[in-house]
Order: sequence, then structure tokens, then C-alpha cells
Amino acid sequence: MTFSILSRPLSAPIQLAQTQTLIHTNTSLADYTSYRVGGAAQWYTAPRTRDDLYVIFDWFEKQDLPLTLLGAGSNLLISDQGIPGLVLSTRYLRQSKLDLETGRITASAGEPIAKVAWQAAKQGWLGLEWAVGIPGTVGGAVVMNAGAHNQSTSDCLINAVVLSPDGTLETLTAEELGFSYRTSNLQGDRRLVIEATFQLKMGFDRQEVMAQTSHNLHHRKNSQPYDKPSCGSVFRNPTPQYAARIIEQLGLKGHRIGGAEVSHRHANFILNAGNAKAQDIFHLICHVQEQVQAHCSLLLEPEVRIIGDFSL
Repeated sequence: MTFSILSRPLSAPIQLAQTQTLIHTNTSLADYTSYRVGGAAQWYTAPRTRDDLYVIFDWFEKQDLPLTLLGAGSNLLISDQGIPGLVLSTRYLRQSKLDLETGRITASAGEPIAKVAWQAAKQGWLGLEWAVGIPGTVGGAVVMNAGAHNQSTSDCLINAVVLSPDGTLETLTAEELGFSYRTSNLQGDRRLVIEATFQLKMGFDRQEVMAQTSHNLHHRKNSQPYDKPSCGSVFRNPTPQYAARIIEQLGLKGHRIGGAEVSHRHANFILNAGNAKAQDIFHLICHVQEQVQAHCSLLLEPEVRIIGDFSL
């Protein structure tokens, strides 16, 4: 596939032929993450169609650049130093289709997983009611095997369509994705989830499923902090224990470094309590890990993706 770059000053965006999507330069990522922190992307793009995505990947393969994939930015901490290379966001790849005969939903990578959960509930389909409070996208849910209420993405995923930077398109089953607790073999991979198909359980009372979905959302809002920017849960639970309980028992609720604070409501949340830097949040993550290791001989593994240079 051919492409062309318009004549431009160094700071101007690139316009590729055959697409209306621009590739912007030196773009602040703070507005694209739920933490509201982070430096700039060297290059940033957010395609709106699959065809645009093919053109962008064709351009990318001809460059000597690293690639970072970004969904809703809800499980991400980006360095204040920014990210070199191309940051590609799927936030505008949004479409979903329900098969009323089979109980399957196929959704694009940028669809909010909570929206898909409500679509299922309104049909009386079981299987995604746990996802109603998850702030991420379908693509992100597949990559990290998102879950809640003792359920996860892998429980109802049939397959996911993924695109490699060289243009290779694959449809991978749940088994081929290698799911385990809060991860898949796509983590740290350059393959991009384009869409995913879920199999839901049919034949249930619509009002009961919607009531259970509403209950899950209510519980999440009452037990987790939503008044300040965060990434959701910071640490994976060291099964059978809970990270939040361990952190709370060590008296770390409310502990602050700069503008970052361990939440008083839920100890596995670290908040941007006001004008935090990414470095503040990173140092607080490290501090919690050090305290838990020193007192419990346990290393808490971050669930949040940490991207960029935090060596300063």
C-alpha cells in the first residue's frame, strides 16, 4: 500500500494518502490517560476506521520507530518524559454488533467494555455483568484479561482479531491468547486488537440481569474512589490475599508523595490528589511495594502498565 507525506514544517502533523487520520507530533498524553499525567508522544495517531489503521501501520513499518498501543488510558502510567516513537490509540475504533440468534457480541477495540456489558444486560444475556464498572475498552480488556467479581474476559471470549505492524491479520481463540490472571500473551506485544467476539448466555429474565448489572455498578462506585483521577487497581492481587487489605493493614491509606496519595476509600488505588506528576505516582507505587516486601516478604506486582523513563 502506498502513502505520501505532505510538505510540512517539522512540528506539523503528517497527512497520509487514502486516510483522513493525521499523525500528530509532540502530543501531550496527559489528556489521554485517566491519571491525567504524562509527557508527550513523539508521534500520536487515533485512526477512526480499520482502513485508516492499515494505512498507518503501512507507514509505521517504513519508519525506524518504537510502537506503543493505547486504548482508553485507564490502566496506564506514562512518564513525565513522554514516549518516543508512535503512540497509536484505538479510542475511535468503536462499533458493536449483536447476534440475537446466538447471543454473541462482536465489538471493536475502542468500544468501552462497560457499554458492551449494558448491551448484553438489556438483552437478558449473562456473562459480562461484571464489566459494567470497568473503565477500559474492549481491546484493553482482552490484552489484560480484565475482570471483577471473580469473573474475567477469558470466561466469555470466543476470539479476538489482531493486526501486526507488518499487516498480518490473525483471529486468535481464547486458548491461543494464553490468558491467565490479569494478563494474556498480547501484553508487551506489538499486535493490536481490532475487535473481539464474546459468547453470552441467553434466555434469562432481562430485568434480573439488568438488576444484577446495576448492583455491580453500584457496589463498585461505593467501594472505589471516583472523585479523583486514578488508573483503577494499581496492584494484582497476590491470590489468595488481596492487595488492598495488605496495604491497609500496613497503615498506608492516605500516605502521600507529592500530589499522589493512597486512597482512603480503597488502598489498592493511588490517586492524583491534585497536580501530581507521573514521577510522584511512580515513587508512591515503589514505596508501597517496599513496605509490603519489608513487612510481609511479598512483592506486589503492578497491574498498571508503566511506560517510559522513570529513572530521574
